[in-house]
Amino acid sequence: MTIDPSLLSLFPTSTAVDTDGALTIGGVRLSVLADEFATPVQIVDEAALRQRAREFTEGLSQRRPGSDVAFASKSFPCTAIYRVMAEEGLHIDVAGAGELITALKADVPAGQIVLHGNAKTDHELGLAVETGVGTVVIDGWDDISRIERIDGPTQSVLLRVIPGVDAPTMAAISTGHHGSKFGLPLDEARRAIAHMQSSVRFNLRGIHLHIGSQILTVAAFAEAVAAVADLGTFDVYDVGGGLGVRYHRTNRAPTVDEYLDTITEAASTHLPEAAELWIEPGRSLVAQSAVTLYRVVTVKRGAPTFVAVDGGIADNLEASTYVGTRFDAVLADRPDGGSPVELVGRQCESGDLFASDLPLRNPVIDDVIAVPVTGAYTYTLLNNYNGALRPPVVFVRDGSAKLVVRRETYDELTTRDVG
Repeated sequence: MTIDPSLLSLFPTSTAVDTDGALTIGGVRLSVLADEFATPVQIVDEAALRQRAREFTEGLSQRRPGSDVAFASKSFPCTAIYRVMAEEGLHIDVAGAGELITALKADVPAGQIVLHGNAKTDHELGLAVETGVGTVVIDGWDDISRIERIDGPTQSVLLRVIPGVDAPTMAAISTGHHGSKFGLPLDEARRAIAHMQSSVRFNLRGIHLHIGSQILTVAAFAEAVAAVADLGTFDVYDVGGGLGVRYHRTNRAPTVDEYLDTITEAASTHLPEAAELWIEPGRSLVAQSAVTLYRVVTVKRGAPTFVAVDGGIADNLEASTYVGTRFDAVLADRPDGGSPVELVGRQCESGDLFASDLPLRNPVIDDVIAVPVTGAYTYTLLNNYNGALRPPVVFVRDGSAKLVVRRETYDELTTRDVG
């Protein structure tokens, strides 16, 4: 049995077709995982996840020694994922108290945590100071005044600035343009820099910027680096993340090497030679490491044929509303194509659509469907639409599977109710 190579390349690196023509990940057949853990279920190839982390850390270190990679944990805020990233030597980027607490629960050293957020509360900043968070990214004057009111040691910070780069991505996930809610414009940033450099409460280590997410052309990253070059000489320049990924076999995205070449060449041209370069990959780090498994619930044959599965926008909100792209998918035991169908979810929205004109070979009830590239933001955006239960997360590696997040129960749907 053959499978389209461009489709197979969307799956984690350990994915293979066994002698019976069925897909395996980490040496475990996907249909076996569906039987053991039920569906929907998110399967993470742990070895592929670690390999991807090393692509970033080793690739950046080779090009710019002394630099650092931080995992943008909002893309997959799961305790087990935090733990893997910390073990691989990455800093952990958090954007709220919940993510901070999760990182600490995963035994991430507080000094390796970077706290973001455009509207940090007194509680969040107090928690950061209390727990010894290594770096706080100052987003504006209110962050400055809040930290100045908190008793504690000098806090290491970066200042987030707006580089004025309108990255080629969706408006909802573009963050570096003029008028962005994140950071300070360059002129205002200069005043904030001067203020913090004269204050005993701050150790201003450098500049932070981030131009958006799911960016598929690398030129915008170089433009952003150049835009902040004249703000001064600093120890650290954090250029954020944003590298896009392929969701469909017909898509193309820059490679990690292309991305790293671009930002390090821009840094060599525009930034001080001795400065540390930090990056914050999220989507591009975790997306391809995971596959979500579903079972077919019903098939409506006709023009078009609808194949509906036991999940949908409750466990993959990106498919309809966030990135605005269509995912790809295969039958786990018959991944070699077939007639085109509409692959849809079970939630009560017409937009609950995974893929159009998807070739599947004679799908029937109880078939296992595998949807690749679901490691980014699907877990983040889980919800209980139509009373759906949030699915489990399972790590696979070397022929074995380990449950790291259990499935939600129906009793838990009402545990917060008080009347």
